Parts: sequence; structure tokens; C-alpha cells
Amino acid sequence: MNTGKDGFIELWPTTFLQRKLANTEAANKALLNVIFEQESGREDMTVDYSSENLFSKPTPATDWLKQCIDKTVADYFRNLSVTYDIQWSVQGWANINRRGDYHTLHNHPHSYLSGTYYVQVPTAQGDAHDGTRSDLNPGAISFFDPRPQANTTAIAGDGQIDPEFRIQPEPGLMLLWPSFLHHMVHPNLSDDIRVSVSYNVLLKDVQQYLPHS
Repeated sequence: MNTGKDGFIELWPTTFLQRKLANTEAANKALLNVIFEQESGREDMTVDYSSENLFSKPTPATDWLKQCIDKTVADYFRNLSVTYDIQWSVQGWANINRRGDYHTLHNHPHSYLSGTYYVQVPTAQGDAHDGTRSDLNPGAISFFDPRPQANTTAIAGDGQIDPEFRIQPEPGLMLLWPSFLHHMVHPNLSDDIRVSVSYNVLLKDVQQYLPHS
């Protein structure tokens, strides 16, 4: 709970992290090689995310990404003013989205935080309307207010008026959010491939982090 001036209190915030990593071109090329090599033996790699951990077989590219994720997670907890030591593990998987591929609305149960790192993003999405609808958001990822119908009482100028937070990804972009947050990935309408690495952050020895009543 953040207590502001004159008695105003911000309740139930959802902390979301979005940052662009610098100088990622060489690392992204190396990651692409690792991911496509992995895909060559697994046609269902993107949908069968729980059966394997991208970070379980270390390579220079995945080690680099794991270090970036760990720093991002540490910064997240620091922003929450968590002052004690927290231990976590990271389970990651690659997403390869070709033309027409998308991810339906979902969240990530059984983990504390979830995130995505973008390795390769199409430079153009072709015909954004694809000859069908005018409200498509090709290649974007959308996150939704976790409080059902909270925007129904919003008025002009109220920050709660839009229940959707939408991002158009770019290579080198790192995202991190609470795992309960529902999100979806809009269809790739480009002939170019969109490649990302999603990950879950699982707390070790969860019992010691439970708040005291």
C-alpha cells in the first residue's frame, strides 16, 4: 500500500516492467541459432512449453539471456521495496510465430512472475486489416486489467478507462509482470517470423516468503 499526500492511497497496484536492452544484435543472432536448432527436432515446441526448459542446456546465448532475466527480476523486487534476499528459478521456452500464429487469452499459473524477451520481430506486418477487419493489432501483445469490470465506473481523464494495455514489440524488448495477469498475443500477419523467449519465475522455499498475519 502506497500512502500519498492528503490521505490518498493507491490500492492494489499491478507492477509491470517494460525495458529495452541495449546492444542486443549479436546476442539475438546467437539466440536465433539456438532456438531454430531446438525447433528442428520438436514441431510442437511453442505449444509444449512445459516439457523443457530453454535454460537447462547452457549455451553462451542462453546464459546471457538468463543473466538479463535475473537482473530484471532483481530490479523488479527492488522496485517493490523487498529488502530481504529472495531465491528463484527461471523456466523458459521459445515461441516461434509464423504467419497466422497467435496466443489466446491466458495467464501463467503456478509461478510468481512471468515475462517475455523479443529476439526477432517482423519489420512490417503486411496488411494490418488482412482484408477482413479494421480492428486487428497484428504482432502486438495485450495485457488486461485484473479487476473485472473496473473500467465500468471510469470517467473521462480517469486512468482506469482503458482495461487493455497493448505493446508493439521490438527486438531487445524485455517484459515482466505478475503471473496472474491475463494477456494475449495478436496474430502475426507478416511472412517474417516473430521469435521470442517467454519465461516463468518460480520462488524457491516459498514458505519463508509468506507474509505474517
